Amino acid sequence: MPEKRDYYEVLGVDRSASDEDIKKAFRRLAKECHPDLHAGDKEAEARFKEVNEAYEVLSDPQHRSQYDQFGHAGPQGFGGFGGFQGGFGGFEDIFESFFGGDIFGGRRGRTGPQRGRDVEVNLRITFEEAAFGAKKSVTVNRQEHCETCGGSGAKTGTRRETCSQCRGTGQVRQVRQTILGQTVTSSPCPACSGTGSVVKEPCADCRGTGRVMRQRTISLDVPPGIDDGQSISLRGQGEAGYREGPSGDLLVHIAVQPHKLFVRDGYSVKCEVPITFTQAALGAEIEVPTLDGRVRYEIPEGTQTGTVFRLRNRGVQKLHSTDRGDMYIRVNVEIPQRLTRAQKDILRKFEQAASGREYKDQRSFIDKVKELLG
Repeated sequence: MPEKRDYYEVLGVDRSASDEDIKKAFRRLAKECHPDLHAGDKEAEARFKEVNEAYEVLSDPQHRSQYDQFGHAGPQGFGGFGGFQGGFGGFEDIFESFFGGDIFGGRRGRTGPQRGRDVEVNLRITFEEAAFGAKKSVTVNRQEHCETCGGSGAKTGTRRETCSQCRGTGQVRQVRQTILGQTVTSSPCPACSGTGSVVKEPCADCRGTGRVMRQRTISLDVPPGIDDGQSISLRGQGEAGYREGPSGDLLVHIAVQPHKLFVRDGYSVKCEVPITFTQAALGAEIEVPTLDGRVRYEIPEGTQTGTVFRLRNRGVQKLHSTDRGDMYIRVNVEIPQRLTRAQKDILRKFEQAASGREYKDQRSFIDKVKELLG
């Protein structure tokens, strides 16, 4: 039989951990490995039992003190701490004593309404659709109430009946007498799987589950200003709930296609525009692309490469607002290549006519070199 792990190690806490630290660790681990999230996973089931057992000991001051002194063996005559046999019901008892319900917010036994699961899909949109919004549609596969039986799971003309084994509670309880006193544990009723009711004549369409898988195309409005990685939640468009519980939500995760010209930064848009040496030196009216189309923009003479100009209210519309961000144009001076002889002669004459005062950065650089190197 494998050796038991240290209970503190199981919960991932120090031996000096407070009661609150132990409680927080237990809640986090119990949610991670709860059987409802890992159906059929024996490893997760074993891990869940291990976490539950560790918490049952360390959450009780007397048991914890005994464990700290004697380890897993416990004090002589007590038979150790290895008697955890309550199944998953023991955990539900503990959790309900803290929070008045199970780990997922419902009542134990799950005989009441239960919310359906959320459905998640990905939607890829263009840069412009993200900036200005768009009407789109997504196709989802989801569990819906069976129309034949109305979601009851029972054959037409029949109905679900109260489980005779648990009498509708969805739980079976065991009372055990130990040296420490009487303990009561509960577990889901095996006859009705914890639902509290059974179907003796199941519906032929849903086979008694009350739900069928359907493919649906759902329309949605993509709001202006949404960004890559954000999500849209459509309430009630997820899977159908159980026992008249509400449906889950549809979560649409947005992926925005990169643009060939623009880069988004929050609600601002950036664009790099090449200009000629002559335009930079003399100034010019250039054509600039924006989300609204091409516009004319006047750049001043002597513009240096890397200079950034701002176009107000030319960016992305802000979420839930009519305001827009700004657009930033970064100009890059392109040095001409493959010049003709005539062009080279013109540039040489220009250089000969230059006094040096035209190049502020170069003049400053030369002065620094002279100062440092002589």
